[in-house]
Order: sequence, then C-alpha cells, then structure tokens
Amino acid sequence: MADLRSNFVGIKSPNPFWLASAPPTDKEYNVRRAYEAGWGGVVWKTLGAEGPPVVNVNGPRYGVVHGADRRVLGLNNIELITDRPLEVNLREIKQVKRDWPDRALVISLMVPCEEESWKSILAAIEDTGADGVELNFGCPHGMSERGMGSAVGQVPEYIEMVTRWVKQYSRMPCIVKLTPNITDVRKPAEAAKRGGADAVSLINTINSITSVDLDLFAPEPTIDGKGAHGGYCGPAVKPIALNMVAEIARSAETRGLPISGIGGVTTWRDAAEFLALGAGNVQVCTAAMTYGFKVVQEMISGLGQYLDEKEITLNDLIGRAVPNVTDWQYLNLNYVTKAQIDQDMCIKCGRCYAACEDTSHQAIAMLPGRVFEVKDDECVACNLCVDVCPVEDCITMRELPLGEVDPRTGSKVAAFANWTTHPNNPLAKAAE
Repeated sequence: MADLRSNFVGIKSPNPFWLASAPPTDKEYNVRRAYEAGWGGVVWKTLGAEGPPVVNVNGPRYGVVHGADRRVLGLNNIELITDRPLEVNLREIKQVKRDWPDRALVISLMVPCEEESWKSILAAIEDTGADGVELNFGCPHGMSERGMGSAVGQVPEYIEMVTRWVKQYSRMPCIVKLTPNITDVRKPAEAAKRGGADAVSLINTINSITSVDLDLFAPEPTIDGKGAHGGYCGPAVKPIALNMVAEIARSAETRGLPISGIGGVTTWRDAAEFLALGAGNVQVCTAAMTYGFKVVQEMISGLGQYLDEKEITLNDLIGRAVPNVTDWQYLNLNYVTKAQIDQDMCIKCGRCYAACEDTSHQAIAMLPGRVFEVKDDECVACNLCVDVCPVEDCITMRELPLGEVDPRTGSKVAAFANWTTHPNNPLAKAAE
C-alpha cells in the first residue's frame, strides 16, 4: 500500500489522520485507544491556565441534525474546554507521549490574552515532550464570552500578538486554529503568518442553534428550560471548510503556509479532497464520535488504495487541486454541456421533470408512458436534474465539442480557453 507517513511542520506521524481537539481526546484512556485503533496523531482537548476550575453543564451537551435515515449530518456542542485539572492532563500527556513516541501529540491551548499567562503555561507544556501546540482561537461558545476562543480569532491583531508570544516563549511548532465565524478567513490566516505561526488549522466549529424544542420552546440541547448557541461540526460543514482551506491555500499572502484541514471528514474521500485543496493533514472529530475510533482504518486503507490506483504519493496529492480553484470571472463561458437521460436506467419517478418544470428552465419533457426527455434547446446545463435524480449516473452531462451548434443559442461552441480571453470580459478589454 502507498506510504502514508506524514511530516507536518516537523511533526511526524504514520499517517495524516489526526483526532481533533474535542471530547475524544480529553484524557489518557481515550488517546491510548485512539492510537491502538491506528490514528496517526491527536490534538489533546484544549487546556486552560491554572485558576478557577472550568465547570461544564451536567445536562445534555449535544444537539444533532439527522438525515432521513438517522445518519448524523451535523453535531452541535455546548461543551467548554477540559474541566480536568491542568496537572492531571500534563501528567497523562507526558506518559502517553513516552509510550507512543511514533505518534503525533499536539496540545490545544486557550488562556487569556495576557503575556504572562501564555509564558507560564508554555513552560509547563514543553516539559511533557509533546510535539507541538495548537492555539484555540475558534471556539464560538462559552469561552468566547470570556474573551477567549473565537473572540480572539475574530481580531487579527490579537492573533498576531498571541502567536508572537508563543513563538517567543516556546520552541515547539505552533499551529493556529482559525474560526469560521468571520467574513474573510484569509485575514486571520495572514495575521497568524505574520506572528510566526508554523501552520494554521481550520475550521473550528460554526456558531449555531441546531433545533428548537417545540414543547419547551427552547433551543436544543436544553438545560433546565434554557438553551444556548453552540459549535456546529460534522459532514454538513465540510463544504464551508473546503472553501476556507482553498482560499488560504491559493491566496498570495498565505500561499505555502501549512494547513491542517478540519470539518466533516468522515471517509477517505473527504480527507483526499482536503489534501487536494492544500491541507497537509486532516483532523477528525464527529466521525469518531459517531462510529468509534476504528473508523480511521477505512480512511487509511481507502486513501492508500486511491494513491496506488492513481500512482501518486501523498505529497503529490497535497495541493493538487489548488491551481484549478479560481474566481467566477475566469470560468470559460464557452464550455457547453447538455443533460442526457439513460432510458434503460430511468425508473420513471419524474423527479427530474418536477424539479426542472417547477423551479428551473422547463427543459425536460414528459412523453407518453412517462418517458422523460431533455429539450436541448431549453437546457442551460444547470445539472439540477442530475442532483435530484435518485439513480446514480442515470442523468449525465454531455459536453458539446468545439464547432457544434448549441441548439439553445444557435451559436457554435467557440475555442476560448477561459473567461480571461473572452471578448465580453471587461477585464480582458481593459488589459488591451
């Protein structure tokens, strides 16, 4: 099988699959089970400074969004950082790292924006032998109300300041975890880079309320009749995470900054997509909480087989898709496709017809015998029919070759490489 060994900012692990900082990495017992299952690394659940103890709720901590088959699509949590004593966590981390020297062990940290607080905790962290630190600038609930978490991550100046402190008082690799609860994720990434961060990780959870109890009239999870916003994660956030990872990977200001991809990784394909968009490794939480630690074994075998089939290495995959991520204005407007229906595969459900007739371009005709046929002169190639069809590959998009007449416009398909060279592009005209 392909070599999956990973070297992320000098932190080595047998594969690029790490557990994210979360309940699954809260203590020694869990982390040992994770390593035994095959995880390449873990980010230990966020530690805080010594002081008043962190107190979590004693009622439900999670809200959930289910699919029709009860599959977990999204998970919301209102849990705070670790509520276990700092010295206990540090002792366990030291022992685990000693017993598993080949696995990555990074410690997530969240302390007040005070230089002495960071200086103090970093000295204790270095003594554990951990491989690095991850600065939690992303948590959107509980701790943010105390001036930490996403309250820091939404202010680039704070990110840069704290990152400088960490690099000043520690020799360990520093990963800055970014919040998605911001307009432009590139700005905090740039701040982390200016502060000397070795890498960024993203996304942290999205501020959310997943549901409302319509008997209690309170958000879920409900604690004694009240609910609060929490952090949303799981498969549902993957598209948001992929976009943010890609934005950092392709931005001139942050290009080359190592990225640890987080957000809805459930299968090896999810991981491969993050890697192709520039992530050097991936972190997982919801999938482990849903299916258990052994889910990583499918990820390892699947990614290895994929790399073998493609005859590429792990490093070849990292960033492979970044050059193909562009802005809308550079898309080729002369690339033309039309939907086509495989009548042998069609089950005559009519979903494509209903969707197109009611909400799109009336480009599918229903003929006698419930035979559905695409009207090329009306089809704009939106591919909504492909997306709603319950039979995979029953409806596909056929590319019109150069020179063929588009029945909708009456024009021949032209040979413009992309929108940059299109005569209707105002930027192209300005360049002339």
